Amino acid sequence: MAAFLIRRLLHSVFVVLAITLVIFVLVRMTGDPVSIMFQAGEPTKEAITELRKNLGLDEPVYVQFGLYLKDMFTGNFGTSFRTGESVIDMMNEKMGATLLLAFGGMFVALLIAIPVGIISAVYRGSVADFFGRIFSLLGISFPNFWLGIMLIIIFAVKLGWFPASGYEGLEYLVLPSVALGLILSGILARLVRSSMLEVMNQQYINTARSKGIKEWLVIIKHGLRNALIPTVTFIGLQFGTLLGGTVIIEQVFSWPGIGRMLIDAISQRDFPVIQGSVIILSFLMIFVNLLVDLSYGFIDPRIRQGGGKSE
Repeated sequence: MAAFLIRRLLHSVFVVLAITLVIFVLVRMTGDPVSIMFQAGEPTKEAITELRKNLGLDEPVYVQFGLYLKDMFTGNFGTSFRTGESVIDMMNEKMGATLLLAFGGMFVALLIAIPVGIISAVYRGSVADFFGRIFSLLGISFPNFWLGIMLIIIFAVKLGWFPASGYEGLEYLVLPSVALGLILSGILARLVRSSMLEVMNQQYINTARSKGIKEWLVIIKHGLRNALIPTVTFIGLQFGTLLGGTVIIEQVFSWPGIGRMLIDAISQRDFPVIQGSVIILSFLMIFVNLLVDLSYGFIDPRIRQGGGKSE
């Protein structure tokens, strides 16, 4: 297991370096940020040259990249071109709100998907299965920004049950979490259903039943536990999608997270903020995927005993 962990960590370092290079090059293809900073006035050539020098943009790109990497490995992701604030401080300020929204969305997705998937699999071909599959199809079909707007119109504007925007308490988390999680729950419910159908046909399920174990215990202990392995893998992969989804949902609900900050930075060509936001989010996704790999051993003892089999 230790060798597997070391290999995964080394692999993660190379992935982060590749992401850093790609992001660094791509943001510089969007144009010159200095031109935006002087949009309101008519600066002299000397003023433009001086500003480019102060921002470090007068150096060749490969030199800028080398300096950025050196700073990044010491935990310095630069300072915002617009505000002069440290990017890491800006991220620390916004990260909590974004993670809260992502976990809220995941909670809603699991709360709906697991029971729907289990009921559809156990009562295959029934009316409950039919509605479960319809729900999954609807969940996959709707874009989350549209769903967010509909939730605002119905539950904030018409009924007044929840606030429409901002964040001043847990009640503000309900609508954006539902908008984020409901879409994912449709995909997850299908996955849980298909995994449960496969597991429930295994011989050890029949053996457990023949021992007189109660049906609900067979479903939960022997069925759901084994069906969770592909589900956990999918959840880990979808965490990145959730973080990406928060960018749109934060705009719709005026949520004070990284997504809004990133969109503002893109519109202003604030290179350090764009680079820092994407790279730190990448760190987070890689860490979650590493946890997912390690969790296999706890879900399935056969993998824990086999060590590297989890690869």
